[in-house]
Amino acid sequence: MTMIANAPPIIVTDPPSKPPITGVLDAGSFWPHIDLAKLRDSVDVDGSVTAGRLTHAAANALASVIKDLSNWATAQAAAGFDTLSSVPAIAINGTSVNVLCFERAVYAYSKADLIERYAGADATGRTEPGDERRELQASDYRADALRAVRDILGVARMESELI
Repeated sequence: MTMIANAPPIIVTDPPSKPPITGVLDAGSFWPHIDLAKLRDSVDVDGSVTAGRLTHAAANALASVIKDLSNWATAQAAAGFDTLSSVPAIAINGTSVNVLCFERAVYAYSKADLIERYAGADATGRTEPGDERRELQASDYRADALRAVRDILGVARMESELI
């Protein structure tokens, strides 16, 4: 007697596609708008993150960066600069480095928040809430955001380790 076992077929699926995100966050006339579609593409936010979650993370990140730069921005406004892009700085492809750093800070804080709050799922649907790798990734994004803020402030970077 011959017995043939049939296993269920292996189904290969693509990760969720990125739903279209439209809209910008506006924090006042001094600060550049944050384009949510550009944010999603820049830090590779996958399609499982809803527009609401992305907007929430970006709004919190934007508030944090503006708070970090508030005294500096007040001084720049007093010096006659009415927008971040008008503050003297070199430009890359026509965009002020200050604006690039501002966007980098907001994007990095947003990605760190998303990494911490929304655990990724593997192919089986399992998640690891305390995944050390995710914690390290979030920490790296926060460090990148802090470096971007310090670049705008003109403050030297410093790293140290306790041995």
